[in-house]
Amino acid sequence: MTLRDISIALAPGTAPWPGDTPFSCGWTWEMSAGASVNVSAFTTSPHVGTHADAPLHVTARGMPADEMPLAAFVGPARVLTVDGAKRELGAADFAPLGGARVERLLLRTGCSIAGGEFPAAWPACSLDAVRTLLDRGLRLLGVDAPSVDERESKTLAVHHALFDGRAFILENLDLRGVPDGSYDLIALPVKLAGLDAAPVRAALRPLI
Repeated sequence: MTLRDISIALAPGTAPWPGDTPFSCGWTWEMSAGASVNVSAFTTSPHVGTHADAPLHVTARGMPADEMPLAAFVGPARVLTVDGAKRELGAADFAPLGGARVERLLLRTGCSIAGGEFPAAWPACSLDAVRTLLDRGLRLLGVDAPSVDERESKTLAVHHALFDGRAFILENLDLRGVPDGSYDLIALPVKLAGLDAAPVRAALRPLI
């Protein structure tokens, strides 16, 4: 079974959302210092690197990360390249999908932290586009950008529209070099009780 890792590694220097808690790590015990084992510790926001947002992220009493349904994060998915220079993605941007049902859609904008820097801007779906995708069976929207909403958004309308439609969200995917097409996605969120997001190890398996 060939799997393609589309996760961004959590490491010192992985770009966080400006002002958020960055990833840091160290050693609690080290064999080089005489301990019987190596044991590490780390601190990070769950939004650093590849992660799944939970409804609790944008709604005071929303579903936490540990209650998100695993089935949304595993199954058939489409990778689609869109124009990263746009501010808004509309119906025309999704024409390559045709009229078929799409349960999991991963958008490659090229506006990613995978290159090392936090991008200045990236496109977001229009609400009409989100509604159309939900009507076609969307259960998960993933992006290589830091958010499904625009960087300066305060209302987070796309987050709300997806969660209201019972769809879920992956952010900070690494889709560099991944051809557009159909895959199986495996992207299970870590079971972090009561939190607003969870790190994800995401992988694609090409369909034969």
